[in-house]
Amino acid sequence: MFSAALSGFALSLSLILAIGAQNSFVIRQGLLNQHVWAVVLFCSIADMALICLGALGLGQLLAPIFDLYSQWLFGLAALWLAVYGILRLRDGLRMNAKTDLSGANLCQPAQASLTQTLSVVLVLTFANPHVYLDTVILLGSLSVSYEGSDKLAFVCGASAASLSFFGILGFGARGFSHYMTSPRAWQVIDFATAFVMLMFAGLLIIQI
Repeated sequence: MFSAALSGFALSLSLILAIGAQNSFVIRQGLLNQHVWAVVLFCSIADMALICLGALGLGQLLAPIFDLYSQWLFGLAALWLAVYGILRLRDGLRMNAKTDLSGANLCQPAQASLTQTLSVVLVLTFANPHVYLDTVILLGSLSVSYEGSDKLAFVCGASAASLSFFGILGFGARGFSHYMTSPRAWQVIDFATAFVMLMFAGLLIIQI
C-alpha cells in the first residue's frame, strides 16, 4: 500500500509541478492575500475529484470523446486564456501609484469578491483540456494496475500531492505578500501572469 501511495503522490506531483495557468493564478491570489484558503481548497478538491473519477474508469470512457472534440476544447480554452491574459496585461499597463499621507506606495490590485475569484479559478481548472488528460485519463489509466486497497492508496497519494502542492503554492506566496507594496511589483506580477496565460493560449492553439 505504501508503495502504491508513494507512486500516486510522485506521479500526481510531477504532472502539476510545472507553472501553468492555474498555478499562476494561485500564486497571484497568494501574493494578493485574497481568498487564499478558498482558492487552495477549490483547486485541491477539484483535482481530487477528477483523480477519483479517473480511478473509477471514467478516463476510458472520455478518451474517445476527447479525441473527437479535442480541437474545439483546445480552441475554446485558448480563447479564454488569451482574453484573461489581455485583461492582466491591461491592468499592468494601467497600474498607477497610490500614495498614503506618509508617502508610502500602497498600490495594489482591487479586492475581488469570493464569487468572482472562484469563477475565474473554476474556468482555469475545468476549461483546461490538459487537466482531464493528466488526472482523469493518465492517472486513471495508471491506477488500473492497482486493485483494492492498493488502488485506494494510489488515489490517496495522488490526492495528497495536489493538496500539498496547492497549499505550498498559495500560502507560500501569501508569505511574500507583505513585500508587495510598490506599484512596480504589481506591474511585474500582472505582466508575468499575462505572459503565462498568453503563452499557454498559444500552446493550446499549436496543439489544435
